[in-house]
Amino acid sequence: MDITLPSPDTQLEFSAALIALRQTMLQEALFEAVSSLKIEDLDAELARYAPSTGLTILASRGMRGELVFATPMLLRESPKLLGYYRLLLGFSQKLFYSSETGLTGFKCFEDLTVITSAQCIRLHELCQEINRCSLELLAGLPQSAVSVGFVDDLTLLTLGPQLRGGANVRKGSQGIALVFEAIKKLVQHRLVISTQRKLEIRNSAGRTVTIELSPDPDIVINEHLGSSAADLRHIIAIEVKAGTDFSNIHNRIGEAEKSHQKAKATGYTECWTIVNVDKADTIIGKKESPSTNRFFLLSSILSEQGAQYDDFRNRIISLTGVPTQKVNKRRKVI
Repeated sequence: MDITLPSPDTQLEFSAALIALRQTMLQEALFEAVSSLKIEDLDAELARYAPSTGLTILASRGMRGELVFATPMLLRESPKLLGYYRLLLGFSQKLFYSSETGLTGFKCFEDLTVITSAQCIRLHELCQEINRCSLELLAGLPQSAVSVGFVDDLTLLTLGPQLRGGANVRKGSQGIALVFEAIKKLVQHRLVISTQRKLEIRNSAGRTVTIELSPDPDIVINEHLGSSAADLRHIIAIEVKAGTDFSNIHNRIGEAEKSHQKAKATGYTECWTIVNVDKADTIIGKKESPSTNRFFLLSSILSEQGAQYDDFRNRIISLTGVPTQKVNKRRKVI
């Protein structure tokens, strides 16, 4: 077997994101914010909000307090720095900005450059809790390891999974959009309404069929038998798993199964799972997702050729009741 590696596109994307984040949320951004403040005022706030034992540990290593401890002054100067302290403490956004922590109202800090008066009122409480947690972290580290560079490394350890998660979400969204467009090409001769999230077509029986992007499952196809919502015939529920790493295919199929179980309970009889791993064994997939009626490869659908694409095309046309078009071998409409 030849040795082949894929293109490092994801790492290039991460590097661009890292360069941008260093100017807004990482150590360089912290240094920039500090340079805009009066150091005596910052020191006064550190003395008020940061634990003295923690400041002593940092001073013994030649480090300033704001590298680990937050102050209201710093967050007012640069709200995005809340992300710096979150990353330093090892919290994901989902965990940090949750109802359990009471910080849901502060999530906008990582996106905004200004904060509201209501948020300003709670800054002292926010900094006290961050600094309590920061002292716990600092006290648990080997003193010989504490350095400016090591603190920066800790933020990057948290940032890595965040960037990976964001890339996976974007890849998933792109995969869903590609399947949506593939279906649109099959029914475009019967389109009545077309938006980025919804297609409405007229089938051979004169009924309206809608094809929509949905939170769960990803794409749903329904036939409207009457004017009320109760008069829907649920035709197809589609889950698109666009991740390309083979090692995680079992988890993705498991996620599809959960979605399809909900879809079956709603009334969908056809549940399809589209994967983006060409080596995926559909027998294993069927075992792990018994609710899936059909498995398709994303590459086959996008290629618009081959037995699997023909099966996908024929089932879309048949189940929606759309009249067929004559096509030549290159799939061009005659």
